[in-house]
Amino acid sequence: MSEIKHIGVFTSGGDSPGMNAAIRAVVRTGLYYDIKISGIVRGYDGMISGEIIPMDAKSVANIIQRGGTVLKTARSDEFRTPEGRIKAYEQLKKCNIDALVAIGGDGTFTGADIFTKEHDIPVIGLPGTIDNDLVGTDFTIGYDTAINTVVDAVDKIRDTAESHDRLFIVEVMGRDSGLIALRSGIGAGAESILIPETKTDVQALLCRLGEGRREKASKIIIVAEGDDAGGAFEIAAAVKNKFPGIDTRVSILGHIQRGGPPSCMDRVLASRLGVAAVEALREGHTRQMVGVVNGKIHFTPFKHAIKHISEASPELVKIVEILSR
Repeated sequence: MSEIKHIGVFTSGGDSPGMNAAIRAVVRTGLYYDIKISGIVRGYDGMISGEIIPMDAKSVANIIQRGGTVLKTARSDEFRTPEGRIKAYEQLKKCNIDALVAIGGDGTFTGADIFTKEHDIPVIGLPGTIDNDLVGTDFTIGYDTAINTVVDAVDKIRDTAESHDRLFIVEVMGRDSGLIALRSGIGAGAESILIPETKTDVQALLCRLGEGRREKASKIIIVAEGDDAGGAFEIAAAVKNKFPGIDTRVSILGHIQRGGPPSCMDRVLASRLGVAAVEALREGHTRQMVGVVNGKIHFTPFKHAIKHISEASPELVKIVEILSR
């Protein structure tokens, strides 16, 4: 492989806290190794339309603490077509970009894997998603911030729940994965956590609510949006039907989980992965996601990384069962 002289960095898919820290790390590591860095605005869409800007130390100053992504993000239907990918490649060649760092999730890496096969341009991926559902890293960029955002919100909701002796059913993000719900639910002391990875027994949940109502002034149930029982409103309807006397409320946390300043853990993780991505390209790696496993940098081929984690940690599930009694 020829020497890498110019790297393009972009963010794609859903935004996550820490993406800016990752961009900063890529740019500054490139400068350290005397590699030119350009930012591709709005992900694959911007790659197709040629929205490519030079980046230097000044362009990434004071962004490590900012949520979202300064390079913007978008989903691109055109990039799904061979014609769209040809346009993207032509724009990269026009700017003399000879390698890419892609920050995103499974959709980002699926596109990158196809693109590099077709056009022989090396790509390294950074796992930027709040869902933490990629294989090949213990934690994804943004996950720690998201679960802390949920815990902070639930702590505030619990104040109202206790004041009014209410049951709150809190819905968190997780259409295909319950990892946000599982870890934040344990951290917030939820009485029950409902996730897509395990079948929800609504009747068993109702029995537990009835048995424990006298012992606790308030109750919090955390529901991942992709739970098989239908989400927070469906659970609330079942509770109201069974226990019309219980004051039951629903709170959908929604997109606040994506925003806000990244936690220290996410800033450090993003910085480590950004440095590792540039160094990996220099060493000839491609079509791989860089993550951290057991505290060490780890590389996983895109085709394996994009497989969703389909099982929740048995240890965490057992902890929920023990501590919710």
